[in-house]
Order: sequence, then structure tokens, then C-alpha cells
Amino acid sequence: MRNIWLWNHYATDMYKNRGGRHYWFAENLIKQGYNATVFCANTYHNKAECIDTEGKKYATDTANGIPFVFVKTIPALGNGIARVKNMVLFYLNLFSAAKDYAKANGKPDVILASSVHPLTMVAGIQIAKKFKVPCICEVRDLWPEAIFSFNKTIEKSILGKILTAGEHWIYKKADALIFTKEGDTDYIEEKRWDTAHGGNVDLKKCHYINNGVDLEAFLKSTEENACDDMDLTDEKFNVVYAGAIRPVNNVGNILDAAALLRENTDIQFLIYGDGNQQEALKQRVVDEGLTNVKMKGYINKQYIPYILSKSSVNILNYSQSQYNWSRGNSSNKLFEYMASGKPVISTVKMGYCILDKYKCGLSLAEPTSEELSKTILKVHNMTKEQYEELGVNARKGVAEFDFKVLTRKLIDVIESV
Repeated sequence: MRNIWLWNHYATDMYKNRGGRHYWFAENLIKQGYNATVFCANTYHNKAECIDTEGKKYATDTANGIPFVFVKTIPALGNGIARVKNMVLFYLNLFSAAKDYAKANGKPDVILASSVHPLTMVAGIQIAKKFKVPCICEVRDLWPEAIFSFNKTIEKSILGKILTAGEHWIYKKADALIFTKEGDTDYIEEKRWDTAHGGNVDLKKCHYINNGVDLEAFLKSTEENACDDMDLTDEKFNVVYAGAIRPVNNVGNILDAAALLRENTDIQFLIYGDGNQQEALKQRVVDEGLTNVKMKGYINKQYIPYILSKSSVNILNYSQSQYNWSRGNSSNKLFEYMASGKPVISTVKMGYCILDKYKCGLSLAEPTSEELSKTILKVHNMTKEQYEELGVNARKGVAEFDFKVLTRKLIDVIESV
């Protein structure tokens, strides 16, 4: 029974919500005979609350039989200096937490160190070396490319060069690499870091395991967690968006499309989620008299499966300009949308497009409100057979992203190192 340590700074929310990538990996690894432990911060993402470590470097608990180790750090709201301190303290305290936990519970056979921020992967490589075990680094966001995309620093600046050098070091030192987007290895080739271009990163150690969904739990929640929402029971064509309401999500574009379709009285837009643009968009709905739009605000995740089951079409909505979509998509909500068995519309055209591969949705040629409104009408006016085919394809396609399937892929990577 191999001991697998899964490190994700932000898995504290998975502990609280009883779900998420590393929660489901751990759950399925345990079912397959592995000892899986999740290491995360004792703080929740963008919240002041935390798990009390009682003055120690870490605390422990279990969630449905999954051991969790909560590494002490400080709360961080926003993206200022407190966020940096939160990351650095997590990195530093991982060393003593790993040492003490190994003394009490045995050292790991493999460490899987997952971004978002790279310090978790740096610690994984360094601590794995001390234990003389392999480290798998999981890259869920290409840092620092994402930072450059949001203009938080410039690639050719001193900081940009340091971050890029650190990224290269991680790719070189990791015993295996897991990317969540199918085209992420293109980035290594673009940088000419791969061995074929004279570099030192062997693409044979690179693997693709996207995000996904616990399909059994999703379908069970659809039945058991009904949401008391009259708009979901109306005999209308429900255009649903569920997710964050931030600049990168470009939810204002949905309101623009709704304005163009206001004369189609059987079409209504239901927007679930919150974020720093929510209040401004709610005011737009009032000011522009968009009676076909309902801003639903924050909704507990347990109700999302039921809400999506009542949709007519789900909108995967992003800004085309604020992110590089050429390498694919690893959005959690994409797989929840597919699991609902309803068609999906993406407002951006992505490389390695899952909607195209499984023929379960439509991508806009141009990310405009005019194109979005036309595509919504296209789905609305489909024959029953055309419409249902998209839904059936979505459910078939998402079966390949069920976490039982994804965990088998992870086991292949584990056994390879």
C-alpha cells in the first residue's frame, strides 16, 4: 500500500465542501488500495477564517476517511502582500510539517505537488529529495504566463525572468509532470525547453489529466438537493451561467446578448455566482430594464447540479483577450455543464476544444454579444432531435472525465515514477 501525499495549498476548501480535484483523487486512490493524504493550508482562500493548529506547525483531521494535514500560515484577503506572506509561510512550514508527519505516519512513496502557485511544487521537489522519493508536479495554471497575461508583471522584467527561470527549474527537476490542459506541453516546445530542441525537459515525463467531475455524486445531488427557485420551474428557455463574476469571465457580454434578445419573451437568462463585478452588473440590469435577466448571486455548490439540470443551455463565458485559450480548457464548470446533459455554448474559441471533440456544444467564431445571441437562438430553434443529440453527447463525453477514470490515469503516472 503506497503512501501518496497530495499537496494543494487551497484544498482546505475541498475539505470543507467534501469535493474537488484532490479530494476526489484521494477518495479514489484509497478505494484502489493506496494510502492518500491531502496537505493544504490551514486558511481558506480569500476568507479570514482558518483551522486552528493550536500553536503547532500543522493540524490534522479526516473527511470521509481522507486524512488532511493543515499547514499553518496566515489568512490572506485579496492579492496584496498578505497573499505573498500566505504562500511563503505555507512553503516554509511544509518542511517541518512533512518531517513530523512522516515520523508519526511513515514517509511518502510519492509526493504529488500541485500549483496554483509554484512554491508548493518547489517544496515538493526539495522535500521529496530529502525523503529520497519521486515528486510529481501538477501544473494547473501556467505560471508565470498567467501573470504576464494579466499584466501583473512583464516577461522581460527582472521579476519576469526570475519567475520563468523558476518554472523551467521545476519542469527539469520534477520526476513527472501533469498538465490539466491538453496543449500545455506546446508551451515547453515554444520555449525550446524540450530535449528535441536541445533542452533538458523530456516530454515523455509529461502527462495530461484534465479536471472533471464525480459523476455519481453529481447525479445524486441533482436528485437530492433541489433548489427552491421559481425561475427554474418556469416553462421558459433557460440560458444559465454559473461561476465567478470577474473581468476574465466577461459576464457583461451575457447581459449585452440578453438586451438583443429581450423581444424573445420565452428566453430568460439566469446568472448564478458572485465576484467583484456583481454589483455593477446588477445595476445594469435595473438601469437597462433587462427583465429577461435574473442575477441570482451566490449559490451553495450543492445546488449547482440541480440548477444545471433545469437549464436549456449553459454558457461558458470568458474574455477572449485576458487569457491564452489556444492550449485548451480545464474549467471545472465545463465538466459540470456536460454532466447536466445540456448543450454548452463557449464564448471563446479554444484550442484542443472539448466541445468540438465530443460534439456537445458550440463555440463562437467571434466573442461578441451579437454572435452569442445568434448562437443562443440557433440552439433555441433546433429540432428536438438536434437538441437532444447535443445533450446525449455531453453526458457521453463527460464520462471520460469522471474522477474514477482520471484517478486511473493518475495511478499510471504514479506507477511510472
